[in-house]
Amino acid sequence: MSPSLTQTHLQHAPTASRLQLARKVLGIEAREIQALANRLDASFDAAVQLILHCQGRVVVSGMGKSGHIGGKIAATLASTGTPAFFMHPAEASHGDLGMITNGDVVIALSNSGESDELLNILPTIKRLGAKVISITGAPNSTLAKESDVHLSAAVAEEACPLGLSPTASTTAALALGDALAVCVLDCREFSAEDFARSHPGGNIGRKLLTRVKDVMRTGNSIPSINEGELLSSALTEMTKKGLGLTAIVNAAKQPIGVFTDGDLRRMFAVGIYTNGAKIIDVMHTKPNTIHQHQLAVEAVEIMEDKKINALLVIDETGKLVGAFNMHDLLKAKVV
Repeated sequence: MSPSLTQTHLQHAPTASRLQLARKVLGIEAREIQALANRLDASFDAAVQLILHCQGRVVVSGMGKSGHIGGKIAATLASTGTPAFFMHPAEASHGDLGMITNGDVVIALSNSGESDELLNILPTIKRLGAKVISITGAPNSTLAKESDVHLSAAVAEEACPLGLSPTASTTAALALGDALAVCVLDCREFSAEDFARSHPGGNIGRKLLTRVKDVMRTGNSIPSINEGELLSSALTEMTKKGLGLTAIVNAAKQPIGVFTDGDLRRMFAVGIYTNGAKIIDVMHTKPNTIHQHQLAVEAVEIMEDKKINALLVIDETGKLVGAFNMHDLLKAKVV
């Protein structure tokens, strides 16, 4: 069929037919992953143990679509605490085998288990002393038999209607790689903060590494007055500092109250005037505070829960050391 006819066929195919095919593809891939989960055995745990006891790095390799899946597996391992990288098997036989040491673990992916590029470098990898974990769709293949541990990613059918394009098989291999990475992560008690340290430039890293002390305003930028002052002093401080509130502190510089611009509007609404009023008589007691070493994302949760726009920051002694508002969190890209 000519390209023009194929294009016309796709354009005019009923939407319901396309959706039906899409659901069939997803259904096949879901069934294959479930089947993979049901047949996991001691070999999987052996693979986890090899990675856990690896003295070097995990080297992932594969050709074609398996190579793309291998790249993702290597990236997932590296981001979850296991030093790993992808090595192209064709380049390996032209010098890149020098990347491998006897303390490494190699994860080799091939659906057929007979990829020439992998089989060509396998003897050298074994001579170097590196351990080999293979992920194939053929348990009786050469790669499977020559590996220290073999994990089967075999599928009953591909999602491709032609049965040719790697679809369900690559999904199964990817899911198996994810399972390996997560199990290793769990065994190592890899924490959210550990994860953030590998992602300092991303949104996750900012949320998990940014502390309140990193975003708060300090020193003369903190709006605060002493408990014995007048309300007029609070209004001056609020205007000068621009946070929409001022803290009221005691002699030990601990916040005992807060007054906001919303409080001022409510005073005027009920006919209370500011002349001569003492701040201690109109302030809110028990102000919302957060510790300077807490995560900035915790501040977001408090502010959303309390429906407030700013927070006061205290240290270990309860002393006021900072203040910030939602704009400061937005500027730090925490929200």
